[in-house]
Amino acid sequence: MASKDLTGPFRIAFNGIVHTFRTQRHMRVHLYVTLIVVLGALLLNMRIREILVLLFMVTFVLVAEMFNSAIEAVVDLVSPNYHPLAKFAKDISAGAVLVTTIMAIVVGAMIALGDDQWERIRINLTTHEWGVPIMFRYGAGLIVVVIVVIIGKGLGKHGQVLRGGLVSGHAAIGFFFATSMFFLTDNALVPAIGIFLACLVAQSRWEAKIHSVFELTLGATVGAVLGVLLFGIMPK
Repeated sequence: MASKDLTGPFRIAFNGIVHTFRTQRHMRVHLYVTLIVVLGALLLNMRIREILVLLFMVTFVLVAEMFNSAIEAVVDLVSPNYHPLAKFAKDISAGAVLVTTIMAIVVGAMIALGDDQWERIRINLTTHEWGVPIMFRYGAGLIVVVIVVIIGKGLGKHGQVLRGGLVSGHAAIGFFFATSMFFLTDNALVPAIGIFLACLVAQSRWEAKIHSVFELTLGATVGAVLGVLLFGIMPK
């Protein structure tokens, strides 16, 4: 009996992990990414401290995804019909997963690039070789994005002040910053990470059913075009 009592909780916990893996697509994606991160860390000969930090962040994301799945199950059980509070609870739990995922990607990127690459990026951001200051370009780009999003809300005749609309503002801003990175650094990994984060933001807006694929594509196009105009075509 003592042996059964000792192994029972572990068996139940393991069943919970397996059930989450079988039923939740995002959990499977996170586990695949975890495997890739661990293999990449070993191939890059990272230090033990760096590997521990990566494992901690990955575990943080997995735990957040499991809590998200548990909250969704409880909400569906308590409120099988649509209710604004039920939707609010699901949105918050999904947002928690998004925040932990973004932080894990940022931490992984900082570790992978190293101190030297981040110093080069800092120098590029503060260099005087650009005729128009970089922060001014970013400010101008954000203003244009806001204007385009407002126009899109009017043309599409739907969407609230900070939600929905013909042009996704989140996708536009994300891809604007990601595109600008192509012209601020020679390291291809930096813009690749930026694009991945922008796609992650866009995907969260689609899953929350705030924007359609067409609206997200419009937003991404607006952001990418602005990035090319302000950082690629505009004279330095």
